[in-house]
Amino acid sequence: MVDDSSWAFVVTFQELGYVKDEDADKIDYEDLLKDLKESDAKDNEERKKLGLETLTLVGWASKPFYDKDKKVLHWAKEFKTSRQINTLNYDIRILGRKGVLSLNAVAGMDQLPQVKANINNALSMAEFTEGNQYKDFDPKVDEVAAWTIGGLVAGKLLAKAGFFALILKFWKLIALGLAAFGGAIWRFITGKKKKQEELAYEAPAPSEQQEPQEPQS
Repeated sequence: MVDDSSWAFVVTFQELGYVKDEDADKIDYEDLLKDLKESDAKDNEERKKLGLETLTLVGWASKPFYDKDKKVLHWAKEFKTSRQINTLNYDIRILGRKGVLSLNAVAGMDQLPQVKANINNALSMAEFTEGNQYKDFDPKVDEVAAWTIGGLVAGKLLAKAGFFALILKFWKLIALGLAAFGGAIWRFITGKKKKQEELAYEAPAPSEQQEPQEPQS
């Protein structure tokens, strides 16, 4: 039997192109939140057609912030399901030369402190190899993404019903994977096989867990 309190980071590579970050300091995340809430009705109609639970955005579980030095974007949303269960969706995006490394944790809202405590460990498990990092961008040969930092947070691709169908369908499987690692963060890696050589995953020695530091305003 899998413990219902289990959670996991789902790790994928999104070949979006080079995401420019000039807009990072200009985004009004409260306005963005209002826009996301307004889109809930349409998204929930799609989920109903697929026989899925509705997911209503309650608000930010952790307000978005961008670490410009490390090129890492964090944010977390709180959702309420049609069964009146509040869930956490914690997102991390690591920007690279040809796309972004996406880490997504799905858990209960009461597990937010636990998820935050493991973020630094999760970040240390995955990084782009030399030549594929954000700093390696070559405007002569590389493609610039249509996405911006604000677009990543809006998450229009991930908010589609298909993504939530995947999470709901394989929730127990993901939790089982976590349990198999004795409570450690489980890295479930998908994506194009040919892109695997662009990513390097390392399992570092255990270190003291710390929450990521939000940039000083």
